[in-house]
Amino acid sequence: MKAPAHRASSSFTPVTIDDVIARMDWTPLDLTVTSLGGGITNLNYRVEAPGQTCVVRIPGRNSAQLGIDRAREHACAVAAHESGVAPAVVAFLKEDGVLITEFVRGWSVTVKEMRHAKMVRRAAEAVRRYHGGRPFPGTFSPFRAIREYHALAVARRVVLPPRYGRMLEHVDRLEASLIRAGHILSPCHNDLLPGNFLDDGKRLWIVDWEYAAMGDVYFDLGNFAAHHQLSVTLERVLLDAYFGRVPAGAVARLRLMKVVSDLREAMWAMVQVAISEIEYDFRTYGREHFDRCAVQLEDPDLPRWLDAAAEAATQS
Repeated sequence: MKAPAHRASSSFTPVTIDDVIARMDWTPLDLTVTSLGGGITNLNYRVEAPGQTCVVRIPGRNSAQLGIDRAREHACAVAAHESGVAPAVVAFLKEDGVLITEFVRGWSVTVKEMRHAKMVRRAAEAVRRYHGGRPFPGTFSPFRAIREYHALAVARRVVLPPRYGRMLEHVDRLEASLIRAGHILSPCHNDLLPGNFLDDGKRLWIVDWEYAAMGDVYFDLGNFAAHHQLSVTLERVLLDAYFGRVPAGAVARLRLMKVVSDLREAMWAMVQVAISEIEYDFRTYGREHFDRCAVQLEDPDLPRWLDAAAEAATQS
């Protein structure tokens, strides 16, 4: 199943593409408007006007609890563009959370296409560029996100898998180990799904900065590796390309963040089960990530990863 490429939250009054066109003072007769597929919560449109083609994204409804701040997203998208990895922002209709960006003429990079050393290196370069760019507003913790999603799912009486309680206990161990390893907050995307990479033949673009904030670079790297199901060899290619070498404890930290990434993804889906009005099988999507998380938690090397991540701090 294809992972959802777009997520949204909104407490805004719903608007239509016609509303947006009117507010942008575009002349309808001069426009070609095309609905874009791929999203499961946002409404996405390509608007072609004389001399300019834009993507208009209208936030979906009933998902404010997913933790998205549209003003923060806008600021992060602007900063990411300055780093050369995100499309330029054309306009932001703050009162409705509508973001309008330049249209990138390229194609979505599939998981299969990304599973090559050359592509992984290109992705690592793109990620490193915005990690080293202007700071983003806000902070992001995948551990906090998991706990907040859990609380919301419980409040909405979503039926969680019996094994989830044990998974939540592991979150405490993972967090403690990674905290001991230490990290410096950097601008992070935090949602590096395959559908969020576009290739124009010259550069990789990254879109959808809804969850962007200051965070741990290892979560971005682990999130990317998890979503693209990189092999052990390609994980090392990713780390080598990003750091110029593979630092002590880096493989362990990446593996642990992959576990965290899958659990966060699963719990995101459980919240969507409760709040989304979109016809999409969020429960099956969540189960896939619960399954992946369970496999990793049962890996006999998990204790070694926990020790290696913590010990790396004493060697740095």
